[in-house]
Amino acid sequence: MTTASKRSSTVILVTNDGMGKAEAPLQHKLMRTYLGLLNEHDLLPAAICFYTDGIKLVVEGSPVLEELRSLEAKGVHLVICSTCLTYFGLTDKVQVGVVGGMTDILEAQWQADKVITI
Repeated sequence: MTTASKRSSTVILVTNDGMGKAEAPLQHKLMRTYLGLLNEHDLLPAAICFYTDGIKLVVEGSPVLEELRSLEAKGVHLVICSTCLTYFGLTDKVQVGVVGGMTDILEAQWQADKVITI
């Protein structure tokens, strides 16, 4: 991979509190590595959308806040499902990103050339 910035119209959907189906420490380690590589190689999606259990990665105590803050600083739009935040009682714990609704997630998907779910 080269380090030249590769901004794309790709949208990443994060639906789990980590990456894959395993014990939480492994899921978090994989997600930290994935986001770290996006940062390191400037492989920048247009947006990352968080819903269902994925919203747990953008709130207080998340093990990937540093990586997400770095991506956001580079212009990656982080969209968080407000319905999911309310459901889990985490509305006041958001540390990064913009709280939106399903309309915002749908819009990001439709504007994307590619959508990746992790």
